[in-house]
Amino acid sequence: MNDVVLVTGDGRGIGAAIVRAAASRGHAVGLSYLRDDDAAGTLVADLKDAGSKVHAVRGDIADPGFASAFFNQAEALLGCVTSLVNNAGITGRIGSFRDADLSTIRRTLDTNVLGTMLMAQEAIRRWDGNGTPGRMVNISSIAATLGAPNEYVHYAASKAAVEALTVGLAKEVAASSIRINAVAPGTVHTGIHAAAGEPDRPKRVVSRVPMGRIGEADEIANAVLWLLSPEASYVTGAVLRVSGGL
Repeated sequence: MNDVVLVTGDGRGIGAAIVRAAASRGHAVGLSYLRDDDAAGTLVADLKDAGSKVHAVRGDIADPGFASAFFNQAEALLGCVTSLVNNAGITGRIGSFRDADLSTIRRTLDTNVLGTMLMAQEAIRRWDGNGTPGRMVNISSIAATLGAPNEYVHYAASKAAVEALTVGLAKEVAASSIRINAVAPGTVHTGIHAAAGEPDRPKRVVSRVPMGRIGEADEIANAVLWLLSPEASYVTGAVLRVSGGL
């Protein structure tokens, strides 16, 4: 079944892997990104060259007007949106919670929690309104349950909120045949570590992982696409940990 999948995120890392995985399965894909025009443009060009139907929209998911605009553009160009992946998220700088400044905490909550809620709300309103059996996957993190002490406790708290949203909203809309789940990645090879101020963090933490290695973005993407697929038709309100055993 070919769907129209919306994916939030900067066109890099896990977000780009999800977009590529969705396109490889024949789905049309709408991608949102915050500021990296080059990354988003390259991703879209590569996929269009391969024959995929894809469109990128620049904007901030924490902006109250963005969710509606994103859906409107996607539906005008790609068709009725059937799936949403709330992937956009930030950590802020690695460090102790006592040293985290208010602007970092606020921006993390605005993006990870408020932005995810606004996108989810827009999707539910549309799906419920037209009888679409929509599917949503929210990207959490194992930090939601491990707490990320001395690294980014505020980020962990924001992802715990995402998991609570996933469970509660899934129950609220289950009778409308709308499925909502979350994927909680462990440490993955992406640029998020450099953005947080420690590009070599994967090397530092790999010894904690029972499987003995760091994850790859494609492994997260495959889990997301499974949850969106008919193979997961009886799965909702679940948080799937893709973390090498953590």
